[in-house]
Amino acid sequence: MVPATLPWQNPPMTDTPLCCGPLTRQWPWPFTLPGTCLVAGHFDSAALDEAAFAGHDITLPPHLQRAVAKRRAEFLAGRLCARQALWHLNGRHEAPGMGEDRAPRWPEGWVGSITHSHGWAGALVANRSAYLSLGLDAEPLLGDAQAERLARRVLTTAEYERLDDTLAFAVTLTFSLKESLFKALYPLVGRRFHFPDAELISWRTNGRARLRLLSDLGSGWPAESELDGGFCFLNGKLLSLVAIPTH
Repeated sequence: MVPATLPWQNPPMTDTPLCCGPLTRQWPWPFTLPGTCLVAGHFDSAALDEAAFAGHDITLPPHLQRAVAKRRAEFLAGRLCARQALWHLNGRHEAPGMGEDRAPRWPEGWVGSITHSHGWAGALVANRSAYLSLGLDAEPLLGDAQAERLARRVLTTAEYERLDDTLAFAVTLTFSLKESLFKALYPLVGRRFHFPDAELISWRTNGRARLRLLSDLGSGWPAESELDGGFCFLNGKLLSLVAIPTH
């Protein structure tokens, strides 16, 4: 059960429809991050065909050429959201590319993060002068059985001992925030890390959360470094972010 003390409402879908569905720039979190832009929308993988990529001038990476329609649709929808967010911020019609590590490659001077979940995609973008990096993740609320299976992989011993809410909510929140943390830090440290390398040390009903690194990731990110996170509920999903300010 989601705590009743998190009463945020889903924002209306307002922007002009594009390819995979209507896009919105509504901000769903109960706090602001000046200088950022979130663009999100729904997509239907069954409606995807090759003309969709050509019609929107999005190039499908070679490793996705033979992927299932769902995976191709996720890529297209995410890039459309990212391109729309960049356009709102800098007036340029461009989408991030993809590196050899398959992470997004943002235009010079810009940072961002893309997520997709069960027919929904979103992109959070900002200028690098304001943020070193961003992480965004969306997850459906886990059921009890799923949470039980994932708990020992996602939660550290300390996180498990601090449980004061339903396991399903705790595991979903921790999973999503650690995914956002990885997306935010990976471009800065250039190495992969895993769930036991960080812990969620606190969260509040105002959507704020705090995370701590348990491992030294290098590049100025030693163990015990702490970072702010945020979360909200949007269209039946838990949406989390980690934004690392430049100063």
